[in-house]
Amino acid sequence: MLIHTIAEVREKVREWKRDGLTVGLVPTMGALHDGHKSLIEKSVAKCDKTVVSVFVNPIQFCPGEDLDKYPRTLDADEKLCTDAGVDIVFSPSAKEMYGEGHIMSNDFLTYVIPPYFYADKLCGKSRVGHFDGVCTVVNKLFNIVQPDFAFFGEKDRQQLIILKKMVKDLNIPVEIISCPIVREESGLALSSRNKYLSEDDKSEALVLSKILFNIQACYKNGITDVRALSETAYSYLNERHSLEYLEFRDADDLEEKTNADDNTVVFIALKIGNVRLIDNITLRNLC
Repeated sequence: MLIHTIAEVREKVREWKRDGLTVGLVPTMGALHDGHKSLIEKSVAKCDKTVVSVFVNPIQFCPGEDLDKYPRTLDADEKLCTDAGVDIVFSPSAKEMYGEGHIMSNDFLTYVIPPYFYADKLCGKSRVGHFDGVCTVVNKLFNIVQPDFAFFGEKDRQQLIILKKMVKDLNIPVEIISCPIVREESGLALSSRNKYLSEDDKSEALVLSKILFNIQACYKNGITDVRALSETAYSYLNERHSLEYLEFRDADDLEEKTNADDNTVVFIALKIGNVRLIDNITLRNLC
């Protein structure tokens, strides 16, 4: 069932809650792929009812980013959801979510601002205000859908950690379920932005997973010094790759690591042409 209004979603959820049913939410920006499908399948398996939101959220895009050209494939998204057993696809307009005029700055809208310590690093360095927009829209979706469980992928792990912090700090009665990264057979992490990549670019994009898997293998072989582990990455890079960051952070609170341990996550971001890609790996998940 495709729904575009907040009122209709709330009405359906109230019916479910009256019947004692559990509700799962999978927030997305659409252009759904097998990574999203894995989240949806987990929600359908765990919950009585599942809502998937499809909303390209304008307030999490920074100036100069790809808001206007971000892939929008609602018909295909609705079919994937229907085939997977989703009960509601919630696809609101920006006006529906943010009101008449929807002037999307914190001069006019109430924003949910995550702690600076969590948001000023990694993607937050180059995408100032991005996580304000993420927390604001997810908080709104939690208020609208009132899910018992919400499902998020680990590819956006900084986002995941920040949202868990938001739920804890604001006493939001939802359990966030972390779901593993889904990769192509080549190792490339699935992403809606992969649609921007040419075949040559897609081949170059394999550098992210190659770097991460090699670091994981080096850690398994006993190397824990972060500087030494970082240096293993450079042999994989060429002039087609613009490395934004390669950092080692704590899996729970994003504290920077100087020596890697089993609770270390390695984060990477780079650009291939104009396409910015991110990936990460937890060192304890040894292959």
